[in-house]
Amino acid sequence: MNQPHLPSLHIARAVSVLCRGGVIAYPTEAVWGLGCDPFNQQAVSRLLALKRRRREMGLIMIAASMEQFEPFLAGLPPVHRRQLQDSWPGPQTWLVPNNGRAPCWVSGGRDTLALRVTDHPVAAALCRAFGGPLVSTSANPHGRPPAGSRLKVELYFHGLIDVVVPGSLGGLPKPTPIKHLVSGELVRSG
Repeated sequence: MNQPHLPSLHIARAVSVLCRGGVIAYPTEAVWGLGCDPFNQQAVSRLLALKRRRREMGLIMIAASMEQFEPFLAGLPPVHRRQLQDSWPGPQTWLVPNNGRAPCWVSGGRDTLALRVTDHPVAAALCRAFGGPLVSTSANPHGRPPAGSRLKVELYFHGLIDVVVPGSLGGLPKPTPIKHLVSGELVRSG
């Protein structure tokens, strides 16, 4: 994916907002995403309110490396770790067993967590600069089509997002596939 160099100023500003509990929008592999600090309950609640999404649905987290997900992967058998390593970084979201280390406001109280180590340059840069995973959900009110442009993000949320990070989408025609790590079931096709 050819992505122009994103000035570090944009990333630094977004990370500052994330650290203060803000909600940001940024390009991902296929659509624009909304993100926040997964450990900040108020930030996640605000993001869910913006989307009009129920907490019980759970949220995807993205990271720049598998190491950033290490707390959530503790206890995972080696065969499953290898499966993750073989597909990441890349446009594959996995439902991994919830070992209880993720906040319930991210997991939705489910027995799995949705995780992806992204290879999108903007999303990965945000996670690296933030120093850990971020919530990543499509930038749209629940039930509406995901935003495919910065303009659509602004039309959907009209000034309610703290920062919109510039950049280009990754070129996937649809959001990343979601697959259950243990059962192999395809939950969402890409």
